[in-house]
Amino acid sequence: MTTLTEAPVPAAASAPARRTRLRGLNWLVWRQHRAVFWTLIACTVVFAGAMVYERAQTMDYLNAHGWPHLKSGWSERYGAGPITHAASLLGFVPIVAGVFVGAPLLAGDLESGTAKLVASQSVSRVNWIAKKLGITVIVVAVCSAVLSTLFTWWWSPVKSEATVIEWSDGSGFDNSGPMLVALTLLTLVGGVAIGLLLRRTLSAMVVTFAFSAVVQLVWSEVRLSFGSVVTATTHKGVLGDTFPHLPAAADVLDQSYLTGSGKLIGYSTCVHEATEKAQAACLQKADVVGWSVKYLPLSGMSTMQWLGAGTLLVLTAAIAVFVIQRARKRVL
Repeated sequence: MTTLTEAPVPAAASAPARRTRLRGLNWLVWRQHRAVFWTLIACTVVFAGAMVYERAQTMDYLNAHGWPHLKSGWSERYGAGPITHAASLLGFVPIVAGVFVGAPLLAGDLESGTAKLVASQSVSRVNWIAKKLGITVIVVAVCSAVLSTLFTWWWSPVKSEATVIEWSDGSGFDNSGPMLVALTLLTLVGGVAIGLLLRRTLSAMVVTFAFSAVVQLVWSEVRLSFGSVVTATTHKGVLGDTFPHLPAAADVLDQSYLTGSGKLIGYSTCVHEATEKAQAACLQKADVVGWSVKYLPLSGMSTMQWLGAGTLLVLTAAIAVFVIQRARKRVL
């Protein structure tokens, strides 16, 4: 009697294959906004490739001039055009993210009725908005982080040279380190909140543009307040080579004459005197004994950026909480 034995079933065939693709609501959000997401990713890849190439060009030039101990006059022949143009383009990233990604994210669904269709399924309003916001934030944060990291890498070898880009200026400070990510997420989530409130895509985009411009303006006014101001003083007079020695790339905020009593007076004092002798007599009469200079050192840039980025991210989180709380109510 012959016994038939079944061939063993392969383990891979007996168990369902694992799926690594997005599923459920995550898949729906990605599919709905895939054109925007892939456009962001493609633009990031192109811009990243350009910065990698330009960084190589920069290092070739610097190596030819003795990097890391650069020869005198190297900056006069350095072509700063590419890096300054790149900084200008990166400055538009927060605005683009807020206007073209954030504002239509919820406003488009509310205006077209897609939100009602989603709500009629077994999906809560909070879960729907949280998924849309979360996935979009991740995509935008990764793209802006890649751009910021590469720009920082490109700019670092020439960061101390003010003729290229002043480190305290927005074109350098706001596009490097964590700042580009923080500014971009703030305008993005702000745009989402505006779209949720206005419920009309075009109106939300217009208002978000104004919001982004206000954010940039206010930030430009408070940016330097996150730094620790250093004061340098001298007591050897103010005529001749008596100005205090400052570290390389220091950003001078204010300079004044220092009197014997410790009082500060404007450095334009006695500037209108006709002769050097008359100016010296005027300064002596004013009891001027030296300089007092307030400045921000380049070494404090990183701390300033992380403090500033942390503040902006707290504001972003507060707006995100408002959006989620708003979703608990009837938004359709």
